[in-house]
Amino acid sequence: MQHDSNALIVVAKRPAPGKTKTRLSPPLTPELASALYESFLFDTLDQMRQVADSHHVIAYLDEREYFQRLAPDFELIPQEGRDLGERLDNALTFYLSRGYERVVIMDSDSPTLPPDYLSRAFHILSNGADVVLGPCDDGGYYLIGLKKPTPRLLRDVHMSTPTVAAETIALAKEEGLNLVALPTWYDIDDIASLSRLIKEIEELELVSPTHTCYFLQQNQIQHLMDNGG
Repeated sequence: MQHDSNALIVVAKRPAPGKTKTRLSPPLTPELASALYESFLFDTLDQMRQVADSHHVIAYLDEREYFQRLAPDFELIPQEGRDLGERLDNALTFYLSRGYERVVIMDSDSPTLPPDYLSRAFHILSNGADVVLGPCDDGGYYLIGLKKPTPRLLRDVHMSTPTVAAETIALAKEEGLNLVALPTWYDIDDIASLSRLIKEIEELELVSPTHTCYFLQQNQIQHLMDNGG
């Protein structure tokens, strides 16, 4: 049994021009789109650090050395599996098998997600739920958490489609699991969601997410979008 009962995992990959956030290019250059994702990643790690009493993990897709430099305070594990569903299931199952009572896995492109939602995910699992789900308004989800391995919830859904959250909820019902949903949030994958992010930061005068706010300002991202790149 681990000293920590909770494990919080983020799924991430090394930012690379032409391979990261490609739907933002154009109007952003591939280099800017990649650097913007890196700012999301920085802010996501800061979100996770605010969740006390949890073991922090990066499930990386490639280039372990990059993540060692980026977050020496996190445990690193490689993503393993043929597709996203398998990789998520393998990461969750690995930490559950190590004795963690509650394991939550999240995305790395929701930089304005309130850290309180992450803490609430563990609270929900501690208070009777078998599954916690953080739905995105595009039909996906920004996190899922479990107390025991449940491969069907990850492997039997059509990942990266608008039906991911709905399919997951339906499968949980079939399995007789008590699923509790967190408030809906959003991730940044396209120009519409990037515009929403910029508008939210400006209207609410946010200073957090720190890295993302600074990047957007320093690189005049709104100006680039208004002028088509």
